[in-house]
Amino acid sequence: MIVPSAADAEVSIDQRRIDIDAYDDVYVVGDVHGCLEGLERLLSTLEFGADDLAVFVGDLVRKGPESKAVLERVRESPNLQSVRGNNEQKLVDGEADLPGLESADYRFIESLPTAISWDDHLVVHGGVDPARPLSAHSGDEVLTMRSPDGDGYDGPFWFDEYAGPPRVFFGHTVLEEPLEREWAVGLDTGCVYGGHLTAYDVRRERFVSVSTPEHEPRPDEKFATASEHTHE
Repeated sequence: MIVPSAADAEVSIDQRRIDIDAYDDVYVVGDVHGCLEGLERLLSTLEFGADDLAVFVGDLVRKGPESKAVLERVRESPNLQSVRGNNEQKLVDGEADLPGLESADYRFIESLPTAISWDDHLVVHGGVDPARPLSAHSGDEVLTMRSPDGDGYDGPFWFDEYAGPPRVFFGHTVLEEPLEREWAVGLDTGCVYGGHLTAYDVRRERFVSVSTPEHEPRPDEKFATASEHTHE
């Protein structure tokens, strides 16, 4: 098995490197999907301050009711950063439309990197193929990776075989509960489906979740049940 390294990421995907030592608390946040109320509740629960940092795994938009407001919330704060998700990519490619978005919104979406990293940690929307180095991945693959040898939610999932480094934080695959393994942390817990919006507290190595109202019916076939996860 070829194991990806942090150095590989620098030559394969549009990556933004950050220095987390410049911040007090650091969080990685799951798919928001236009759920502004849930986002504000989560930030309040975290007691998110001016010296803290939140990195989103993408899919800030679509499905939920307030995509534009979520974009504005993230865009206007230097302490909120995000990678690009497949739903942002659909807007860039013209495969989807969101009424009310302005040119500034599209410029912001287009500016989002496909990865954010620090040390041996990597944030992407979808994931990575554990059988290939990151240098062999396209930007589209890290946006949409779920089951390299399967068909979507039929599995097997990439994180079942991935052995790192780097440690990968991801969304995209909706989980019943957040997933924490040595080399993979899954954070999409169905916010828009009436599940939870989840953050991973990097300093304290724990999950923080808030419940959210349902904005779309929950599709049971699109929820993954992963083993060996922990949830606090």
